[in-house]
Amino acid sequence: MNTDNKIKLYKVAFWLAVFTIVYNTVEGLVSTSLGYEDESLSLFGFGSDSFIEVISGIGIAHMVLRIQKNANSTRDSFERTALRITGVAFYSLVAGLTVTSIYNIWTGHKPETTLWGVVISIISIAVMWALVYAKEKVGRKLNSDAILADAGCTRVCIYMSVILLVASAIYELTGFPYIDSIGTLGIAYFAFKEGQECFEKAKSDKLCSSKGCC
Repeated sequence: MNTDNKIKLYKVAFWLAVFTIVYNTVEGLVSTSLGYEDESLSLFGFGSDSFIEVISGIGIAHMVLRIQKNANSTRDSFERTALRITGVAFYSLVAGLTVTSIYNIWTGHKPETTLWGVVISIISIAVMWALVYAKEKVGRKLNSDAILADAGCTRVCIYMSVILLVASAIYELTGFPYIDSIGTLGIAYFAFKEGQECFEKAKSDKLCSSKGCC
């Protein structure tokens, strides 16, 4: 591949990272606002996770610029710091969501509606799926394990969106009182796994940890 094509592909990879940051910011604002208003913990937790993904996305954008200059370079202090901050944020989110979920189950708390959870999760699945496809396409063309690993991380967001969709849809259809909290615990599980990944990556230069994600 000639140099011009590589430059163009790295630009695409960078702007995909920027789009991920902007999208997660908007998604976080909308989801936390509607989740709070409708008393839907799963939607609020999903939105909180989106804000943490913004921090991660900044690290990814920095990574793309780094490997563009030197494909064989290793993680620098900025990326390691971003990973540690992201890891702490994920663990804090897990603690908050877990405690609140258990409390809601104990008290029998129910959201007013989870309709917005259905809508937002469907949009998120579509957007994240398109991002995974685009990142994998660029990663393969550049033969970049780093960009392909980032695509793998974006795929985790799809799993969280599916959990939100299932929990929100079940509540809307059945009114089952505990499903919103159960869905929240599912989101907390993936947030915990992502927190683990962040700390493992911060300690090494490996793109993938023993858990298999980037």
